[in-house]
Amino acid sequence: ATMASAEFDEEALEKRPTVQVGDPFLEKLLLEACLEAMRSGAIAGIQDMGAAGLTSSSCEMAARAGTGLEIDLTLVPQREQNMTAYEIMLSESQERMLIVAHKGREREVVDIFRKWDLDAVVIGRVTDSGRIRVLHNKETTAEINVSHLTDEAPLYERPMRAPDQVKGKDQTENVYDDNDGGGGRSNVRALGGVEEKKAVARLSQENEKASNAKAYSGANGGVTDHNAELMALLAAPNIASKEWVFRQYDHMVRTNTVLLPGADAAVVRIKETRRALAISLDGNGRYCAVNPREGAKLIVAESARNVVCTGALPLAITNCLNFASPENPETMWAFSEVIDGLAEACRALQTPVISGNVSFYNETFDEGVARGIPPTPVVGMVGVIEDVRRIIRPGFKTEGQIIALLGETNNDISVSEYAATIQKRTIDEMVGAGSVPALDMARELAVQRTCLRAAEEGLLISAHDLSDGGLAVALAESCFSTLNAAATGAQVSLQSKLSNVACLFSESPSRIVISFGETLLEHIREIAYQFHCPLTLIGRTGGDRLRIAVNDSEIVSLPVEKLERVWRTSLAEKLEAEAVVAAAE
Repeated sequence: ATMASAEFDEEALEKRPTVQVGDPFLEKLLLEACLEAMRSGAIAGIQDMGAAGLTSSSCEMAARAGTGLEIDLTLVPQREQNMTAYEIMLSESQERMLIVAHKGREREVVDIFRKWDLDAVVIGRVTDSGRIRVLHNKETTAEINVSHLTDEAPLYERPMRAPDQVKGKDQTENVYDDNDGGGGRSNVRALGGVEEKKAVARLSQENEKASNAKAYSGANGGVTDHNAELMALLAAPNIASKEWVFRQYDHMVRTNTVLLPGADAAVVRIKETRRALAISLDGNGRYCAVNPREGAKLIVAESARNVVCTGALPLAITNCLNFASPENPETMWAFSEVIDGLAEACRALQTPVISGNVSFYNETFDEGVARGIPPTPVVGMVGVIEDVRRIIRPGFKTEGQIIALLGETNNDISVSEYAATIQKRTIDEMVGAGSVPALDMARELAVQRTCLRAAEEGLLISAHDLSDGGLAVALAESCFSTLNAAATGAQVSLQSKLSNVACLFSESPSRIVISFGETLLEHIREIAYQFHCPLTLIGRTGGDRLRIAVNDSEIVSLPVEKLERVWRTSLAEKLEAEAVVAAAE
């Protein structure tokens, strides 16, 4: 709490000791002990200690129960000597829980935790006073009505102002009602429960000629080299494989991992059941810098699509909201817009926010001038797969399968990874001239429902969400080898009035690339028709190259092995090169 409420400057390193260090093994012991204590029936209430530590957990528990609490800080286990009451109440030490046990069963709870070699002590009691009373060294150091710190606490009303660059720019407004016209069943029926009443005109996009004029010009005498563009995008840090990072962590603990890192979402089985959990993590600072509200909605939608691409029904989200100083009216405006955007998307998808945190004052100083980060919300989505045998694994598997696109492609280039990597546009330039893709929630729900229904019925060989880098990147990634399948090429043919750049690299939302056997085509068409989802057949798997033609003219032709090599190695090479430079300095 202290860290989140202070500005950092050049002397910020002195505050490093206040950053909590987690202990995953101790956390695992704590989780197991809590589960055992819950099964015993001895627990009346429990809450973890997050921001503000013992202060927030005790006050929030008392507020929910409509009771009071009395706590003796002398009894709280402490790692340091001579800690003040202030330090004990606000400490954010990790791996701690606050438990209210049923009267007379306190010893039973303590014994369970000690069995797991964990500290557990009685530090206070529940009262009917409606007040929290804090004792330290036999003296009352704090006493206040619980409601004054919770439901009746004063609210900040900081000044807010939209940046001049975004004033007057086109906005997109999606309005929802509570009528579910999807006609779904089983898991699909639970997905959404809302339909869009109307969608105001899509965000204006930059002129197509301007987009092409700034496109990467390769060695073909000024003719755009889309092969080189695709290679450059696959090497970009936002798109390149993150294997260099996640291989340094044990992602097979307890052998529950079903779908390894690197897919749209990770999948972990629930032992002794057929169920599994899918988990994704998404963010896009560019989108939220240009339009915080719409950017936040796009992030939630993408995170949901990612779990759907494994065959999972989206259930709930957590978030990590990262911003500059809230004392800046423009930052506070962006924060408010992001919250509204998250809420709108979560209501539409029926995915409640079950936890989260806010990190303000993320700024760097250049010659004494503060420069804040762009609004950067990160969304974690969890979904459930009812039958783990129906999981969809990433990547094309065999030759001769049909490749199809769920959803439609628009000219969404101006705030894309293509704009950043190929056109070299900065975020400031995007804020001044770009527009984020328009999210049609009715279309989003239709695409997700179609994919989920097809997965439930075991019709799909693969499914991959389209996001950074658009269709070309998604197709390339689907061609790459996986733990269970060798690399497989693809021949794709697109018919479109859009430019080649937009066809390949547009980041229009609500799109999924799927592959399936030819005999299942009519069945999948029926599902797409039922949910009013656009379905376009775009190609077939096979060969050792990725070939993409637009309007019968081939504009991409590259060996899959070459594409995969640059995708797998670029991030590691970049990080290792930076480490060498840093060491030399």
